[in-house]
Amino acid sequence: MKTIDVELLVVPDCTSEAAAVRLITAAVSQCGTDARVHRSIVVSDEQAQQRGFTGSPTILINGADPFARQGAAPALACRLYPTAVGLRGVPELRNVIQALQRAAGVATSAGDHGGDIARGGAQRTG
Repeated sequence: MKTIDVELLVVPDCTSEAAAVRLITAAVSQCGTDARVHRSIVVSDEQAQQRGFTGSPTILINGADPFARQGAAPALACRLYPTAVGLRGVPELRNVIQALQRAAGVATSAGDHGGDIARGGAQRTG
C-alpha cells in the first residue's frame, strides 16, 4: 500500500485542533494505511490564499482537501463540517476513512457515500 501524505492545517489556538488530531489518528489506524501525518499553522491571509485554506481545521490528503466546498474563499476562520448530527468542527470519522481509502486506491464498501463529502463540503465561520 502506498504512503499517504496527510496534512492538518490550523490557525493558532484552533479550538478543533485536538479533535482533528484524534480524528486523523483514528482514521489512519482504522483503515490501516501507511500515512505521513504533519501539522501546519496558517497565520496570515497571504498563507491562506497560497494554500487555498478555507478554515481551521482543514485536512489535506495528498495535497487535496476531500471536504472542499466549491466557491469557498480562502480565509483565516473556523471551519464547520456537516455531520449526521449537525455542523461540527471536524468531519465524521467514516468520511475521513473513506477519503484515505480513496487516496490509497482501496475500494470502499457499496454503502460508501463518499461523493457526499464533495457535495456536502464544509462551511466556515468567522
